[in-house]
Amino acid sequence: MAQQIRAAILEGRLRRGSRLPSSRALAESLGVSRTLVSAVYEELVGEGYLEARRGSGTYVAADLPDLRPSAGQTSRPPAWTPRWQGEPPSRPSSRDVDFTLDRQVVEAVSARSWARMWRFLARQKPPVDLGPPEGDPELREAIADYLRRARGLRCGPEDVVVTSGAVRALELVARALVPLGEAVAVEEPGYPAARRVLQDRGARLVPVPVDEDGLRVDRLRAAGGVRLAYVTPSHQYPLGVRMSVSRRIALLEWAAWRDAVVVEDDYDSELRFDGPPLPALAGLDGSGRVVYVGTFSKVLAPGLRVGYAVAPRWLRERLVQLREASGDRAPWPVQRALAAFLASGDFDRHVRRVRRRYAERRAALREVLGSLDGLARLRGMEAGLHAFLELAPGLDEGELAKCARERGVWVSVLRPYYLGLPDRSGWLLAYGGLPADTVRHGASVLSEVLREAARGSRPVAAAARALR
Repeated sequence: MAQQIRAAILEGRLRRGSRLPSSRALAESLGVSRTLVSAVYEELVGEGYLEARRGSGTYVAADLPDLRPSAGQTSRPPAWTPRWQGEPPSRPSSRDVDFTLDRQVVEAVSARSWARMWRFLARQKPPVDLGPPEGDPELREAIADYLRRARGLRCGPEDVVVTSGAVRALELVARALVPLGEAVAVEEPGYPAARRVLQDRGARLVPVPVDEDGLRVDRLRAAGGVRLAYVTPSHQYPLGVRMSVSRRIALLEWAAWRDAVVVEDDYDSELRFDGPPLPALAGLDGSGRVVYVGTFSKVLAPGLRVGYAVAPRWLRERLVQLREASGDRAPWPVQRALAAFLASGDFDRHVRRVRRRYAERRAALREVLGSLDGLARLRGMEAGLHAFLELAPGLDEGELAKCARERGVWVSVLRPYYLGLPDRSGWLLAYGGLPADTVRHGASVLSEVLREAARGSRPVAAAARALR
């Protein structure tokens, strides 16, 4: 009743100074007690919406501003918002082929495995509190067991801190290790979300080039004052190269020499197609210099939002303290269900099944774009759910991406992944969430766009011959 009267006043249906029915009359008309109406009137008088006049009755407060919208009035943003509030970016339609990295779609867990996971959870007694800040003990045990077996990490459940996604894990590490103005090395090109996390902490980002073998450790050694490096060695984001063993060892040697820490983001190491993955940096680390960050979003479901950090013992307690102070927790039902999924072997079966599906889509992409007569070179196909199509010099990645959009195929361009001037150009193609036939069709359109551009440009044709 109070809400209804309040709304009527704010919307102008009850005018300033207008008299309300007596408490007895309103109670009789609504079929409620007079005590209830009197309590509502008293509440609204106390809030300033009504005023009681002795011997006269209850009225809408006369000093309220007129809040009625004018005829034809529309909502307008404050004058200062156009600085950041522009036109919303255009999005692909349902008929378009969307290769952009913004599109996070993964192969669904089988219905049987999904149901089994939640049936197990239904038999569990829910906790009566938030649970430990480092995460559900059963999930930490399952994660540690998986990482020992699959990634060669020497870790136990006490080393694992569960977070609400990999980005939250990086945020936690940054809060613990990055003071204002700290120099942090990042890959160039690199992962924008990780860079934003570090910049939000006030870090000074130092871009380090990436080549065929991953991060250039020689350039990292030349960068003075860096004591923290963020890397994606298993499937570099976004170029897709993997860091060679020699580079991994050199990076660990740099960390020991500089008394530094390396954050290893192993975001999709399960999705490898050409042979087993190389050892994780954290598995090679014998001196507690590597913080390992992982997630289940890339292989199970983006909506799960469960990630984790495996930290050296000198850092782990600090991460737990920060986690407890934030009050942030991954939902307990999701944690416990995921623990059962890992422990039962369903996770390993799911990875084997989806790897076959993704391999079919990968083959479709390579079938069309694997041989473009030197116009472009397909890279980063050994693992993950996206590839990098490096364009020959002279081909404008932005203009040609626009041409592809006009034909219903959307791609991500490489330029925004650089902090400085790019040393190459190309398209990033997220193929994992598309059927093989759709991948093949979209790739054919991209091939046509590139070939048409080359036919109209002699310099591009010469560069294409050099790229072969």
